[in-house]
Amino acid sequence: MSDDEEHRPLLGEANGHVENKDEDDASEPTGCGSSIVCDPRRGVHRYFVLIFMCFLSFGSYFCYDNPAALEHEIKRDMNVDSTQYMLTYSLYSWPNVILCFFGGFLLDKVFGVRWGTIIFSIIVTIGQYIFAVGAFVNAYWLMLVGRFIFGVGGESLCVAQNTYAVNWFQGRALNLVFGLQLSFSRAGSTVNMNIMQPLYNAVDKSVHGHVCLGAALFIAGAFCIFSLICAFIVAFFDKRAERINKKNTGATGEVIQFRDIKDFSITLWILAIICVAYYVAIFPFISLGKMFFTNRFELDAATAGAVNSLVYIISAAASPVFGFCIDKTGKNIYWLLTGVVITIGCHALLAFSFVTPWVAMIIMGFAYSILASSLWPLVALVVPQHQIGTAYGIMQSVQNLGLAVITIVAGKIVDASGYLVLEVFFLACLFVALIAVVALYLVDTARGGMLNMSAGRRRKLDEIEVTREVPVDDNLQ
Repeated sequence: MSDDEEHRPLLGEANGHVENKDEDDASEPTGCGSSIVCDPRRGVHRYFVLIFMCFLSFGSYFCYDNPAALEHEIKRDMNVDSTQYMLTYSLYSWPNVILCFFGGFLLDKVFGVRWGTIIFSIIVTIGQYIFAVGAFVNAYWLMLVGRFIFGVGGESLCVAQNTYAVNWFQGRALNLVFGLQLSFSRAGSTVNMNIMQPLYNAVDKSVHGHVCLGAALFIAGAFCIFSLICAFIVAFFDKRAERINKKNTGATGEVIQFRDIKDFSITLWILAIICVAYYVAIFPFISLGKMFFTNRFELDAATAGAVNSLVYIISAAASPVFGFCIDKTGKNIYWLLTGVVITIGCHALLAFSFVTPWVAMIIMGFAYSILASSLWPLVALVVPQHQIGTAYGIMQSVQNLGLAVITIVAGKIVDASGYLVLEVFFLACLFVALIAVVALYLVDTARGGMLNMSAGRRRKLDEIEVTREVPVDDNLQ
């Protein structure tokens, strides 16, 4: 990284605003704050804060898949069937059909990203502990209430995390940053898949049944508390950067209005369709995957759990790598197409062959990494800066509508027809995603091909745009 780049203002380049030297000198950090890591005007500081930013959703992703890691135990200890069990996922998703949108709007209009992140983290923590209490007292309805509350905060927290990423890194390796955030989130899911069963078994030596389940879920809630602490840390550094750089980084904007939504381009809605059609073939599949691998491939519980966690393990490692590659090459739509096609092949392999599931799940992990790393940064290219939170909220809302419906449908398909029909259903969803990617390519090409540009050409256009905007901002000072 060059010395010039190291000393660029934190957010000035992304917004086309350049601070004058007098302003920088007036806010010159001293003491520890003047070090390369603590100085918000230096590039190293951004990546230092990124560490805590990546952990914002670690706890929520860890606890999101607690039911998948303990599917057999929940069904046995709480005496529920597959359809009732899948309510732990659909009730997470249902509130976010609406609340994700409002969460993004509140980030843009009311709370600002700092307070919004803290509030959503608190809600996630409360929801997880109500979920645990429900198991303790053998009240499945209370567990579902906890998952509902958990969902109120969980997806809105992801919107806040994405908004932070765009505010700090737009124009600077944004695909890599989203890949890293995905990596940490998937690491949370991976750790969950591999430690919740041993944790349950360890607790089972002292207490049994629903009390054991509740204790294990209580311990899992510690990861939500850890993420809440990270929310306070990121808020501190964001506020500090605002003060030193004299930027309003704490709020993503003040001019967003509800009526602006009707002006969002068709490109954003196609991205939302791709998101929902693809993700419904991943998350509901993993939530039922442990029993699927046990029944279809006759794996023992431990091996089935390990296979089921492969998508998360692979994506945790591969997402930053693919994010870096996409930053260097551009051509995001081609990467999207690659991710969808490979995932179709993986589900077909699981449905129509008896090849060891390790192969399909490893490849699916790479495909998921490709799609997620190339999809989410595109939102920042199709909406203005002050509407970023709302746009991500819409994406998450549509995604959760699909997940809420499909998790219920998936549970009913398994109870009524078995896992083969379920796989055919997931393949149909992926073909919808494939059609949407082709539509995105056609629409983008008709509008100049911004989303599928090479990285070099996109950087040149950004430089031209910044050059045009700087005089305007200077005159406003």
